[in-house]
Amino acid sequence: MAFIDEITIEAEAGRGGDGVVRWRQEKFIPKGGPAGGDGGRGGDFYIKAVRDINILARYKAKKSFNAGRGEDGKNKSLHGKSGEDFFLELPIGSIVTNLETEEKWQLNTPDEQFMILKGGYGGFGNEHFKSSTNTTPKEWHPGEEGEKGRFHIELELFADIGLVGLPNAGKSSLLNALTNADAKVGEYAFTTLDPNLGDFYGFIIADIPGIIEGASEGKGLGVKFLRHIKRTKMLAHLVSFENLSLGATGMMKAYKEIRKELSQYDKKLNLQNDKLSEKEEIIILTKIDTVSDDKVVDKAVKAFEKLDKKVFLLTLYDDKIIKEFRDNLVKILEKK
Repeated sequence: MAFIDEITIEAEAGRGGDGVVRWRQEKFIPKGGPAGGDGGRGGDFYIKAVRDINILARYKAKKSFNAGRGEDGKNKSLHGKSGEDFFLELPIGSIVTNLETEEKWQLNTPDEQFMILKGGYGGFGNEHFKSSTNTTPKEWHPGEEGEKGRFHIELELFADIGLVGLPNAGKSSLLNALTNADAKVGEYAFTTLDPNLGDFYGFIIADIPGIIEGASEGKGLGVKFLRHIKRTKMLAHLVSFENLSLGATGMMKAYKEIRKELSQYDKKLNLQNDKLSEKEEIIILTKIDTVSDDKVVDKAVKAFEKLDKKVFLLTLYDDKIIKEFRDNLVKILEKK
């Protein structure tokens, strides 16, 4: 199932039931008074947060949703039943915007819910119109239409840790090694066209697609995916030893390129708090199996340690190294 992070839907609360014209029918009273009940209220339309990151994909085919209609009034002055409320389940992290009024709702916690459309009131039956001067009213009112609207739903991922880095830094491979995400892997840029998520001992790891220079200005896969990092608690920045081909400072250049994009995105959104560039970050130097000289590896580690951040070495071809990194990552996330 393809990952979908934004969708537009049509929504409508329930219409109120109609009032009715009815008469009391009692023994020995062939012409009783008015007894038409009022219609029931239409159902309200809610949005509700659930722990299902892929639920938007279910709405790809059906994009129109309605709450239940209220029942019409009944005989013997009985009101019709209210229509059934409708709950549209959305992933935690969803931002819902009414495209007509621009009102917004954010779903940040499990089971959080908001009523976004109100059902219509039921119409009055003829009993409502009886008076001393009108003992046999035939008047009745239809139910009101429920509120309706067009809504844009945009998902900003909540993840405990987001994997960032240039294309081919090894993010998808690491995610697969740590979780059962089964993310697509390939030796070419932008293998990952969507953010992949994995469960890591109850923590959520997000593999954010490769960012290229100019992403904050919309180049490549740019802005669409930078927004997913915004709600991630901390970052794991992957830098490949393959970047040594860019020269002696190639790895640091690759690192700074991503850091530059994060800072520029902060400015673009005018973020005052929760800046991408200020999130806690660990650095993972990947693909050490491509380097045969230990001195080169040591030099790279010392260079990154000067940034005063935790630095890890990683190759996916060494089970011991993977286990050590997994254990360390669990400790870091538990402290968070």
